[in-house]
Amino acid sequence: MNEKIRPFNLAVLVYMSQVGIVVFTLPRTLADYFGTNGWLILIPCFLLSGFNIYLISLVYKLGNGRSVFEIMEQSIPKPLLYPFYMGLTAVWMMFGCVIGKKYVLLFQMLAFPTTNPMLFKLMFDILAFMLITKGIYTISRAATMFFWITAWMYLLLLWVLPDFNWVRLTPFILQGGHNQFKGLLEVYGAFLGYEISILLFPYIDRRKKMMAAIQAGNAYLSVSYINLGLVSFGIFSSDQLKQLLYPLLDILAYIQFPFVERLENLLYGFFMFLVLMTVVMYWWGAVETAGRIVPRLKRQVLAFVLLAITYGISFLPKTIDEIDAWISFLGNITTGVAFGLPVLLITVLLIQKKGEKSGG
Repeated sequence: MNEKIRPFNLAVLVYMSQVGIVVFTLPRTLADYFGTNGWLILIPCFLLSGFNIYLISLVYKLGNGRSVFEIMEQSIPKPLLYPFYMGLTAVWMMFGCVIGKKYVLLFQMLAFPTTNPMLFKLMFDILAFMLITKGIYTISRAATMFFWITAWMYLLLLWVLPDFNWVRLTPFILQGGHNQFKGLLEVYGAFLGYEISILLFPYIDRRKKMMAAIQAGNAYLSVSYINLGLVSFGIFSSDQLKQLLYPLLDILAYIQFPFVERLENLLYGFFMFLVLMTVVMYWWGAVETAGRIVPRLKRQVLAFVLLAITYGISFLPKTIDEIDAWISFLGNITTGVAFGLPVLLITVLLIQKKGEKSGG
C-alpha cells in the first residue's frame, strides 16, 4: 500500500473508533457508580488512556514502525501464535458485533418498533462489510467524512445551557455512588477503540507527529465526554440521572424546532456514522489478525466469513439487558488486551534488542 494515512485523518480515525453506543448511557453510568460530580472520573480515565497510547508509541519507536505481527513472529513460532490470533479475532469481532446490535435495538425501539431488528442488523453489517473490504485508507477517509457530518452535533449542547444550573453539581465530590471499581471499568469502556491503532503502524508515516495524532484523537474524545458529563450533571443532577435510561436522548429532547417534531429521533440517525466506524475498526482489526492465520485466503472472503459468523451469533442476545451484559464482559477483556498487548510487544522488542547486542 503506497498511500499513507495523514496525521489529521489518523486523529479523526482514532476518535471515530472510540466514540460509540456508550455515549447514550455514559452520564447515567457516571451518576450511578460515582454519585455527585461523577463526571470528574472522566479526567483520570483520559489520563489512563493517554498512558496506554504512550505504551503503543513505545512499541512503534522500539519496533521502528514494523507491524506488530512481524514483531511477534520474529521471536515466537507462528503456529504458537495461532491461538493468540484466534483469541484476538474472536474478542474484536464479538465486541464490534454487540456494539452494532445494541445500536440496532435502540434504533428499532425508537423508530420502527414493529420491524425485525435483525433486518436492520443485516443492513448495518453490509455497510460495514463494504467499508472493510475497501481497506484501511478508504476507511480513514470515510471516517473523516463522517466526522464532518456529525461534528456539528456538539453545538446542540448550547441549546440546553439556559437550563444549566451550577447548584445541581453540589460541592460534594463522588458521594452517593457504589462499586466504583466496576464503574471505572464501565466508564473506561467508553474510551476503548484507540488500541486498534496498534495495527496501523504499516499504514502511517514514520513521523513523531503520527503518535501525537493518536493522542489528539483521544484528547478530543475526552473533552467531548467531559462537556457532555458536565452539562448532564448541571441539567438533571446526579439523582435524576440515575433514573434516566438514556440521558443523552433526554438532553436532545430539550431541543425543539417549530418545523420538526421529536428531533431526538432524527438526530439519533446521525449517531449511526459514529457507531458504524467503531464497529468497522474492530472488525477490520479482527480481519487483519485472522489474515495471519490464513494468509492465502482473500480478505474479502475472510471478512465475509467472519461477519457471517458474528451475524449468526448476534441472534442470541435478544434484549438490551442481555446486550449490555455482553458489552460489559467483552469490554473488560478488550481493556485487558489494550494494556496487555503493548506490554507484551515491548517485552518481546527488548528481548530482541538484547539478543542483537549480545549477538553483535
